[in-house]
Amino acid sequence: MERTGLKVALAQLNPTIGDFEGNSRKIEDACLQAGKAGAELVVFSELVLTGYPPRDLLYKPDLICEGQKSLEALVARIQGPAVLMGHVGKRKTGTGKGLTNSAVLFHNGQILIQADKILLPSYDVFDETRYFQAADHPVLYELSGTKLGITICEDIWNFTDFYDQDIYRSNPVEELVQAGAEIILNVSSSPYRVGRWQTRLELGQHIVGQYKKPFVLVNQVGGNDDLLFDGHSFALSAAGKVIAQARGFEEDLVVVDLDKAKGDVRPTPVCDEEEIFRALVMGVRDYLNKCGYHKAVVGLSGGIDSAVVAAIAVEALGAEQVMGISMPSPYTASQSISDAERLAANLGISFSGVPINELFEQYKKSLSPLFPGKAEDVTEENIQARIRGNILMAVSNKLGSMVLSTGNKSEMSVGYCTLYGDMAGGLSVISDVPKMKVYALAHWINRDKEIIPQAIIERPPTAELRPDQTDQDSLPPYEVLDPILEGYVEKHWSVERLIEEGFDAEVVRQVAVKVDRNEYKRKQAAPGLKVTAKAFGSGRRNPIAQKFRLH
Repeated sequence: MERTGLKVALAQLNPTIGDFEGNSRKIEDACLQAGKAGAELVVFSELVLTGYPPRDLLYKPDLICEGQKSLEALVARIQGPAVLMGHVGKRKTGTGKGLTNSAVLFHNGQILIQADKILLPSYDVFDETRYFQAADHPVLYELSGTKLGITICEDIWNFTDFYDQDIYRSNPVEELVQAGAEIILNVSSSPYRVGRWQTRLELGQHIVGQYKKPFVLVNQVGGNDDLLFDGHSFALSAAGKVIAQARGFEEDLVVVDLDKAKGDVRPTPVCDEEEIFRALVMGVRDYLNKCGYHKAVVGLSGGIDSAVVAAIAVEALGAEQVMGISMPSPYTASQSISDAERLAANLGISFSGVPINELFEQYKKSLSPLFPGKAEDVTEENIQARIRGNILMAVSNKLGSMVLSTGNKSEMSVGYCTLYGDMAGGLSVISDVPKMKVYALAHWINRDKEIIPQAIIERPPTAELRPDQTDQDSLPPYEVLDPILEGYVEKHWSVERLIEEGFDAEVVRQVAVKVDRNEYKRKQAAPGLKVTAKAFGSGRRNPIAQKFRLH
């Protein structure tokens, strides 16, 4: 019987950027596990040895040198199956940048081939042309009688009949198939956003449908700063059937026999809410742990945003590592305090109350000589938020806990947040989650039993910074606001386009002005975890001082 493929292990790891020792240990352990499972080839993700994205660490010669030494040590130590893994390569000849985004194939102490990435993305969160030189052609290599077509992440994202981008001049997959590739391999670090794992899978099926070749994609998993990587590595048979599927949002190793078109298939998320929750849990855990923190503190207002953030923190770190603090002001309803206390009890976290009334009065007294004859306004509202921010940061300093800020995307978009107040913190957990999706997450968290008190979910949202205040005093209803923000921020629709879509013209103009005028706030916010197509993070680079605004 003629051989048509290999037994391949898809090694989905969570590397820490620049941790060559730790990443090497993970790679070796995965190779040992794959060898025991009978794999002939172990495939890792893009830049797995360095961690993705290393960004401007690539300008540090020591990083490149240490990465090369770590690669050489792995090649010498790892025995058993062949290994295909991503690393930072160095160009030896030619003009251009000196580094390449590469994948190296090695076996029994010998590097067999190095493949360099051809299509270098420079949109949204990507900036690879800043660091790397693109290769001219893809690499084909015959291993154990099977011709492997090697691609790196973006190299497969150039099918204009599938994907709406046409920004590259070449199609590496087509070149590999024309050269005789029998299997297409893709080492990837494809960042998460809602539904992205399904799009990846659909693209793989599109490629298989066009070329009738088995397809294997290994994706990075884990959180690195604002970027989340969901894993969901997979293998497809030549008929387009899913024959291997790794878990989402955790490390995994699955083995597939391409001869028999059979492998390990893990379950996938059943809804967007499960997906987002698991992504945010992973992001919180990795951000804190990779930055050297193990405890978190959350200001519990009795509102839905802080409740959802606290639930995420508990899932990520454990209840014993999370502290909730209620900081009532003169305008805080007793229900808010009791709801926060009940939430803390349901989650099993420690809970403290620090009233801010006296501090607030002292602030006003100290500032009164500067504001003669001035009535109280938003200044005093913001003072309350800033007192709370100071208290949380004091706890962070004293107890070594990271403050998790709780503002959602809807508020961040229109500036309904206070600099150095409720924006204070080390990580902004739900800053890319619109308000209506926060409610959906709360319902999902409560799917089996009440964790977030129902009163918190049902109560109208309020900042409680003045008497009888609600969010809708200043903002359109969130069910109106969120679709406008999705169009304006994520889809880059114009005001005119939004009005044509049926939104009220005056509301659209007011929202657009608020979004544009509050760029300065977002630039000073804590890093936020990206879960939508366009977050207020590394993929959005609007200037602050500019005149292209609505007035």
